[in-house]
Amino acid sequence: MRDIAASRKFIDLIRQASSKWANWDPPIEIKVGDYGRIDSDSGELEVEGNIYDKAFQTSLDQQGLKINLSDSSYQPKKGAVDDNMIMSSSGVKQGEFSMKPEVSLLNLASASVKAEFQFQEGKRGAVLVMHKPRQEYIPPGKVLTLVHKADELQDKYLVTSTFTCPGYYLYLSNKSGERVGLALAASVPIPAAMGVTAGGEVSVDWWTDAQAAFLRKAFDKAGQYRYTPLYALKYRSNGWFGRRFRGDEELHQTEDDLWPDCSPPWQPLDEDGDEDPLWEEVRQALLAPFIDYAS
Repeated sequence: MRDIAASRKFIDLIRQASSKWANWDPPIEIKVGDYGRIDSDSGELEVEGNIYDKAFQTSLDQQGLKINLSDSSYQPKKGAVDDNMIMSSSGVKQGEFSMKPEVSLLNLASASVKAEFQFQEGKRGAVLVMHKPRQEYIPPGKVLTLVHKADELQDKYLVTSTFTCPGYYLYLSNKSGERVGLALAASVPIPAAMGVTAGGEVSVDWWTDAQAAFLRKAFDKAGQYRYTPLYALKYRSNGWFGRRFRGDEELHQTEDDLWPDCSPPWQPLDEDGDEDPLWEEVRQALLAPFIDYAS
């Protein structure tokens, strides 16, 4: 399986499970207010700018859109720090962490995360774990309503919230029906493991018995929020699709009307992350009556 196809498959599976977008390369920063397009091959966001940049504010002023995004009430807000967040796609069952000989050097009593996952054979499954994630988001109420009119955001995707963390683990299964364990724990120093009290340093890091190529993990020992594994992505609606009416009266559009959750720019994917050719046949069959009628 190509890495670019693995990226798109992982992102698609997490989107189906959470309505949010995974970042296949979490060390690459994605910020609240970033906007751009989705690479239809990899599924990754190609950032073109940020609504909180000075250049964007200058453009807003020139377009007569009266909002000063440098005002503290419009700046991104930070939520509380959660303990841990574990997401898994369909076909994945989370079970009890089982003790194995290779985990004997882990201090599981103090483990921040420990979990085990059973993946369905013949099917790709995705797992995303974030340690102590913190959400940052565009404050609701006015920002999205006004910037919706900005020329730069036409046909663009907008990051409305992000989840950052000091440690993440992401895994895409290999269709073998594997069982994978993971833990974020302190390793027992070798001298201590041998019954010697002096020497050795305790190190906290991810342990896993996963063998597949599509595994990524990191832990910042200083506790810095360096990684962005997950974010919310909205798409600027246009035309009649975002408009609501009561009789002949057009109703006020909410932020959700103006910025709905975006659909992926690809057809349904097969288990290897490629667009399923059967879907195109089904789509053409469904559209055929309407095409014949129009002609």
